[in-house]
Amino acid sequence: MGGPHQGHGIVASVAPAVKTTAQELADSRVRLEVEVPPAEVKSRLDRKARALGRELRMPGFRRGKLPVPVVLQRLSREAVLEQAVRDSLSSWYASAIETAEVVPVGDPKLELSELPAEGDPLRLSIEIGVLPKAQLGAYRGVEVARREPAVGEDQISEQVEAMRDRLARLHTAERPAQEGDFVVIDYVVRPSGDAAPGEGGQTSPAPAGEGRDQLVEIGAGRAVDGLERGLVGASAGDQRTVQVSFPPDHADEQLAGRAAALDVTVKEVKFKELPAVDEDFAIDAGYDSIEELRGDLSRRLLEVDEERVEGEFRQAALDAVVKEARVAVTPELASARAKEMWERMLHGLAHRGISREAYLRVAGRQESEILAELEPEAEQALRREAVLTAIVEAEAINPGDEELAQALAPAAEEQGVEAERVLADLRSAGRLEEAREDLAARRALDLIAAEARPISVSRAQAKERLWTPDQASGEGPAGERTPASAGVQPSGPGGLWTPSDQ
Repeated sequence: MGGPHQGHGIVASVAPAVKTTAQELADSRVRLEVEVPPAEVKSRLDRKARALGRELRMPGFRRGKLPVPVVLQRLSREAVLEQAVRDSLSSWYASAIETAEVVPVGDPKLELSELPAEGDPLRLSIEIGVLPKAQLGAYRGVEVARREPAVGEDQISEQVEAMRDRLARLHTAERPAQEGDFVVIDYVVRPSGDAAPGEGGQTSPAPAGEGRDQLVEIGAGRAVDGLERGLVGASAGDQRTVQVSFPPDHADEQLAGRAAALDVTVKEVKFKELPAVDEDFAIDAGYDSIEELRGDLSRRLLEVDEERVEGEFRQAALDAVVKEARVAVTPELASARAKEMWERMLHGLAHRGISREAYLRVAGRQESEILAELEPEAEQALRREAVLTAIVEAEAINPGDEELAQALAPAAEEQGVEAERVLADLRSAGRLEEAREDLAARRALDLIAAEARPISVSRAQAKERLWTPDQASGEGPAGERTPASAGVQPSGPGGLWTPSDQ
């Protein structure tokens, strides 16, 4: 193993056991020539042979106890090595990226040489887009608009109305159900001939099921599609058949994304009575008076808006610094980052039981349209990341374990464990340096925000109005940079940034 180096070009980490040579290409791409040492190849080969040996049976050997040489003889060294290499490529790729001190963008193109003979290294070539180098402009003392936190009477009234809704009482209605009413129903699910198309255009009728004493609010939009409309005009004792469509993320996987007919029995119709906004209402809500209630709501809303203003200011300060910097983001890089963002979104949806096909069907858009819409956001995200990375390097920001533990303390407290335990878990999972780099980027953003000079929104708007197209040459009065010159991006590709760049 080598000595300390810059993980992803941001903070120190430990060099992994692969030899990597980086060659800078055009358009913020790099080719990595990777050599996996013979000892690492043998280790992976033996590990795979032992795993395969646990599934083999041979006379004279206990099951799962076949020696590695016997497995290699039985299955052939080449066959086992091929599987070992396939299993190891992702970790070798990560090691190569770590060694090369670059931040990858998009999918790599990988070329593998012939499988090595015993005692020889394995060689592979990786071509990948990388985060371009940011040529920093001013990042201390930038002027940024900051609005004053404010709470309007209408916002307070909205909160009061929400409280009234929570304290409302339901009364039986001796009339047909209408918008805003609540209906108590029993239902039985029947497979429908008009089932919603599933993947590949196939119909997928819902399985049978039932529910008892279900409360449905008409007009709230919280029930399955079609049910609320189907209950309008119903009275207690009515029986109806309602065609419904279950959403793709429905909790019951057997019903998710399917159509069905519900045989509904209406048991009761209820209407909601909101309490009057008076002293009794305030007391029920935990206050002595309406004035005290509204005052407390105002304070809470102001605290929320203060946090929102701080977040807006930090983002605006970063974008102002990005505008002052030069970061060449090619269309290919923006497209690759947009794809990464889309895949992360799909991963999150999958955890909620929503497939790619189901989401596209509900959204009514093609994947290519979504990717195109994401590209401007992806491009700006790359610029922000490049600028923060450059500031981390320029300011030599390198959080130690103690600082990292302090930063992890709130999350650890939520989990009911010590911060050191979270730190140890990250280390064992190989994600400690990733967490350190994230913290370093946050510290860079802290620096930008702390040094930024807040100005009023009206003053910021006035400064924008002062700029005219004839100032686009880059020089304003007394040689000052104009907003146009601060935002100009170079047409050519940027260089590959590494810690050795000064």
